[in-house]
Amino acid sequence: MPVSTPTVSANLHAPGRKKSRRLSDKALAMALIAPPLLFLLAFTLYPIARVFWMSLHQISVTQPWLGTPFIGLDNYAEALKDSRFWQSTWFTLAFSLITVVFEIVFGLLLAMVANKTFRFRGFVRAAILFPWALPAVTNALTWRWMFNADYGLFNGMLLQFGWIDQKIQWLGSTGFAFTAICIVAIWKTSSFMAIILLGGLQSISSDIYEASHIDGASRVQAFFLITLPLLKNVFLVALVLRTMHSLQAFDLMYALTQGGPGNSTESLPMYIHTKAFVDMEWGYGSALGVLLFVLIFAISMIYLKFLYDPD
Repeated sequence: MPVSTPTVSANLHAPGRKKSRRLSDKALAMALIAPPLLFLLAFTLYPIARVFWMSLHQISVTQPWLGTPFIGLDNYAEALKDSRFWQSTWFTLAFSLITVVFEIVFGLLLAMVANKTFRFRGFVRAAILFPWALPAVTNALTWRWMFNADYGLFNGMLLQFGWIDQKIQWLGSTGFAFTAICIVAIWKTSSFMAIILLGGLQSISSDIYEASHIDGASRVQAFFLITLPLLKNVFLVALVLRTMHSLQAFDLMYALTQGGPGNSTESLPMYIHTKAFVDMEWGYGSALGVLLFVLIFAISMIYLKFLYDPD
């Protein structure tokens, strides 16, 4: 019986076709990866590298005749001796710590309410999201009117009920201004935390709670032994996102107090903006920006080390 030569020929050339197919797949993969990679290099990595380069040079827009001399780490040494830098840094850390803690607590409570089955649940979920959907400046200006010492809502109500004898300078004193900023931030962002945590709650099977109920566990025990452990990674995501956002807070403080009184409510991003775009000291402002980046990165790594659970 004659041998089928086309079959033999096809078998002999099959490895070559597989190799050419692998090469074409790699070329297609590179073509698909290239645009986002170029975008990342152009709009993320290059600006970061540029800011770091500027932080190592003396760059003052108001004194262009000085050029851009290399000064090494002098900008960073100046920042460490700058009392205003430390004041804005401690304010930013205190603001982040207080707001993130309360936002997690209130966000979890709101998420647990929204996770229940009841009438008008969709309306309640939309209402929870409403504060987060408001533009930050609109939100801040609304609260600024309520905190106004002369014609604000809070002083008007307190005076009407006779709970105070004189108007409170909510945004004019250091303690009250800090408290007011934290209240506004917590009110606005607790809804964001609630949405994230609600997704985590819905991923927990009801069978687990039924099994724990059969075993005699109370609701409190189920919350601490089931809900919180299973939400650990969701908490991590919420903490990292919210902490990064709070450490970069600018618009809320700017709209409410402009950093006053006496720079007591000036966040680190506000100080960076002042040095870079008001005083036009781009080199020093860039160094402050790098320090803020290092702070955010360090806190994120701490979260990952102590909270991340790969299982």
